[in-house]
Amino acid sequence: MGIQGFMSFVCSESDFFSQVKVNNTKLIIDGNNLYHTLYFDSGLDLVHGGDYDKFTDVLHKFFESLSLCNIQAYVVFDGGCDISDKKLETQKQRIRDKIKMAQSLADGKGGSVLPLLSREVCIQVLRDLKVPFVQCFSEADREIVALANLWDCPVLSFDSDFCIFDLKAGYYPQKSFQWKNIISIKETQECYISARCFSAQKLCRVYNNLNIVLLPFFAVLTGNDYISLPALETFFSKIHLPVGNSNHSRRRHARIHGLLNWLSTFSDVEEAMENVLNYLRAKDRDSVRRLLYSAMEEYSLDKTVNLEQFFLKGLYVSPTAVKLKVPEWVQIALSRGQLPPLLSDVLVLRRVFLHAQVEDIKKASAHFITKPVRILIYALLLNSSHDSQPESQRQKELYVNEFDRLENNLRRSKVEISYPFDDISEDLSLSKLPQLPLEIRLKLLLRGLGVKMNDLESVPPSYKLLLAIVCYWIREAEPKVKPYHVKALIIGIVCGEACSMHNKPGKVYLGYARFPASPVS
Repeated sequence: MGIQGFMSFVCSESDFFSQVKVNNTKLIIDGNNLYHTLYFDSGLDLVHGGDYDKFTDVLHKFFESLSLCNIQAYVVFDGGCDISDKKLETQKQRIRDKIKMAQSLADGKGGSVLPLLSREVCIQVLRDLKVPFVQCFSEADREIVALANLWDCPVLSFDSDFCIFDLKAGYYPQKSFQWKNIISIKETQECYISARCFSAQKLCRVYNNLNIVLLPFFAVLTGNDYISLPALETFFSKIHLPVGNSNHSRRRHARIHGLLNWLSTFSDVEEAMENVLNYLRAKDRDSVRRLLYSAMEEYSLDKTVNLEQFFLKGLYVSPTAVKLKVPEWVQIALSRGQLPPLLSDVLVLRRVFLHAQVEDIKKASAHFITKPVRILIYALLLNSSHDSQPESQRQKELYVNEFDRLENNLRRSKVEISYPFDDISEDLSLSKLPQLPLEIRLKLLLRGLGVKMNDLESVPPSYKLLLAIVCYWIREAEPKVKPYHVKALIIGIVCGEACSMHNKPGKVYLGYARFPASPVS
């Protein structure tokens, strides 16, 4: 979620903030924002597939800083896409923008496209450092706010939507969180991190004691990820917004300032809503009213999910997942970050967005090589629902919509699902997959990679999966793999093994990423 232009507006006004010394506290961290901000702000490579070794070091230093200041971090990640489809057009546009930025980066120009494995590297570091984290079933903003208010602790992010919520202990925009410059107090030997703390209450006081319940209405009028109504431009073109004493010269900032001033003249949402609708054509009013109220629901706190129970007892119950009959083991694995959000999107929406990356825009998307593996995954995920459908309806549901790059455009394609399980007598329903015998699970895995078990009989167990993946890569890659590609891969594997063998006790090397094994909290 995000409100257009609001974060830069807020950060330009010191009256909304107080300067704070952060230590000896719990801190709820927006996980998605964390790995994006840390990667981009650290000047790491964006062109050659990801500088994960240096990114690991950055993450490591960040949590070391928190530990030195006795700050207990709790990281909360977004899960799958919003099931209401309110945000679908925004998601499409963001992927289009990323495709263009990836092309710009490939051409040696600017852009900011996160390397594909950044999220996975972040989660691995959190596991190794024993930093508590959870992956929500869908977007996490409301669950973050509910937990922060329950624990009376601040939130760290750079998402403008957190400026709309009434956070008891405030909100630290990540750009102002000076974690690299730890300050020591000589008298007590304690350390703290300097930060700016935003308060929605302070913003409301600046704007003539604006009723804080009007902030969600302000957000949807300004335009966020869930709503962008052309009809509202009619309202803005007709109304004369009071500017007052404003230092905001930019057009969007001036509109934000004027709209907050204007809303402060109303006592509640209903009164403000009717005043807005009066500027619209009569035939548009009912539909716009419904859309605005629906969009404001995203700022109402979700009391049905209690993240405290997850962090205390490992229990995460999503009413949405329960209603959709997602198997319990899948819900648990998703909450622990053991499964990617893409899988819940397949289960719930039968739709996935494949991440844009820097590559030759004239060639096929790099995701094309893994399409056979994805089809097998889709089949396993949807096998239960397919079998439960009447024969007449099955054919209509044998696909997943994939959004991927075609040259420099976004393309939707229907990926037909086949069910190649006729030779397996066991129950392959999603709820029963964890109970399958090991040899059956291995057979399914190797089937996805196009390798037979007897092909790997002479291979040491720790290298079987690696060799199967290399075989798949050589067979499916387009353009075809050259000998020097294989040599480069072998050198990388050997270097990784050498680092692992000669590393100091207490650390583990996984590929190119280095993870210290001792906890900091």
